[in-house]
Amino acid sequence: MQCVGRGVPGRCGNAVMVAERFHRGTPITGADVREPTMDTATAILVVGAVLAVALAIIAIGLFRRANHRQLENARAEQERADRSARIDAANEAAEATKAAAEEKAAEILAQARAEAEQVEQHVGDTNSQLHQKRLDLEQREVRLGQREARLHVESRSLEGREQELTKQETAMAEKLVELDELENARKTELARVAGLTPEQAKSELIEAIENQAKREAAIKARDIEREANENAQVRAREIITLAIQRLASEQTSEAVVSVLNLPGDEMKGRIIGREGRNIRAFEQITGVNVIIDDTPEAVLLSCFDPVRREIARLTLEELVLDGRIHPHRIEEQYHKSRAEVENLCVRAGEDALVEVGITDVHPDLVALIGRLRYRTSYGQNVLQHLLEAAHLAGMMAAELGLDVTLAKRCALMHDIGKALTHEVEGSHALIGAEVARRYGENEDVVHAVEAHHNEVELRTVYAVLTQAADAISGSRPGARRESLEAYVKRLERLEEIAMAKDGVEKVFAMQAGREIRVMVLPDVIDDLQAQVLARDIAKQVEEELTYPGQIRITVVRESRSTEFAR
Repeated sequence: MQCVGRGVPGRCGNAVMVAERFHRGTPITGADVREPTMDTATAILVVGAVLAVALAIIAIGLFRRANHRQLENARAEQERADRSARIDAANEAAEATKAAAEEKAAEILAQARAEAEQVEQHVGDTNSQLHQKRLDLEQREVRLGQREARLHVESRSLEGREQELTKQETAMAEKLVELDELENARKTELARVAGLTPEQAKSELIEAIENQAKREAAIKARDIEREANENAQVRAREIITLAIQRLASEQTSEAVVSVLNLPGDEMKGRIIGREGRNIRAFEQITGVNVIIDDTPEAVLLSCFDPVRREIARLTLEELVLDGRIHPHRIEEQYHKSRAEVENLCVRAGEDALVEVGITDVHPDLVALIGRLRYRTSYGQNVLQHLLEAAHLAGMMAAELGLDVTLAKRCALMHDIGKALTHEVEGSHALIGAEVARRYGENEDVVHAVEAHHNEVELRTVYAVLTQAADAISGSRPGARRESLEAYVKRLERLEEIAMAKDGVEKVFAMQAGREIRVMVLPDVIDDLQAQVLARDIAKQVEEELTYPGQIRITVVRESRSTEFAR
């Protein structure tokens, strides 16, 4: 807006200021519209222009205010709508929360009621239990009171009894002193009358009690033996008889030949050699003594080892057949004969195992069994004895329903120690058991070997069968023989053992030493003591003597009463 005037610049500015104050609503005073003196027309124009401008400004301000109010109203409406929407959403959420809360509250209330019911029930049960326990405690207190009263009464009674017992003890002590004095007086009087000291009387009393105990023990042992042997003897006799009948064996014993027949007596000189060099070389190489005497066309070979003696016999036999006898030839033929005998031992052992049907035996053990072919016991070939014992044990095991193979194995191995008795010290039973254990034999076999001469207590039925088969094979007629000197000594020792017992009158060794009949004094030995005497003699014979088979001890007690009629 531009003011036009006659060169009066302040009028336009004043008019503008008045219009702005009017627009702002500020009161306009006369000083504000006072103008310098001008023309009236100009003043009217200016005023009109000012008014127009003021109206325009006022109109614009009103328009703006109206628009502003409309905007504020629209905003207020929008805010009210938003607030209403939020309120509705909040109300819905509140309703949902309220419903969930009510549902949860219902569940909690139901659970609380159930728990309350359980608690009430538990409290009721607890109250009933407490009531019952209270009743029990009351009853127990009553019983304890009654028991305490009884104990009090009993305590008083015991005190009275204790005093009474004290008095009785005092009286008993006095009586014991009197009894000791009387006993000493009685012993003195008895010793004076009987002429015995107390020690002698005590020994006689002990002897009497010992005899009574032996008598009772003998009665008990006789009853047990009779009860055990009622059926066992019959069955054992049947089994042994059947086994003996089924065994077919030679009736004569086989002896190892130690005599070599020569084609002529001139061969003796060739065996001796120049200045005895051949016979010395032969004895040194073979370890066998060569005995050349006046026996025509025969040479005797002597050695404790039967295997070595057999090697020497084969060596000398081949040398005699060949005719060349000198030290080098003797040594060469000795090694050949030794290998041949070893092969014969192995073959003999294998044949024995095949005959009894036994397998899985260590090769060294087979060779030891074969070496028994050249060993004898009382004139009986040991290998043949083992085979007989194995067959007998197998037959008896079959009758008893036992393992036949194991029984045969035990019997076949029982004398294996005799192949080493000259190399190892000790009994052939214990040596054989150690050898069998070393070569992996069963413990039943080892026990049967070590126990067949009662050096170890019998623990298995196979050991008993082995012992029985050994006794049957060794005691059959013609199986064994012994020297006359050893036979006579054994008979004399049997009679000496029996005669050394108290109450024995006479002793007779009968049936080639297989039975001893002992005649006793009837007034010294009664029937039960006779049984004890027979058992004592048998035990001493077993401990002191070595013999084939078994020996029967019979004690005879005979009472005779004689009177003459006149």
